[in-house]
Amino acid sequence: MAAIIKRRAGYADYTGMDLTAAISNLQQSKIIGQVQIAVAKKVMDAQKQNGAAALELLDAAQNGVSKAGDSLVAAATGLGGAIDTYG
Repeated sequence: MAAIIKRRAGYADYTGMDLTAAISNLQQSKIIGQVQIAVAKKVMDAQKQNGAAALELLDAAQNGVSKAGDSLVAAATGLGGAIDTYG
């Protein structure tokens, strides 16, 4: 298909886009969009995994603090520090 040449006042000659170039550009844009979506999905999956790991760390820290608090209370009050063998 031959390129169409148009004249506009005050502009140099330009070649209009033919159908083949338009289809090629459309396909290229479609592929680029698909790649961008795939990359965004991978980033979101990685962030989801990082968030889950952070929640596990927070849960572990909370459990550790409550256990440490229990042992501090036991040490301060003397609970569990001696066994009554006379009993």
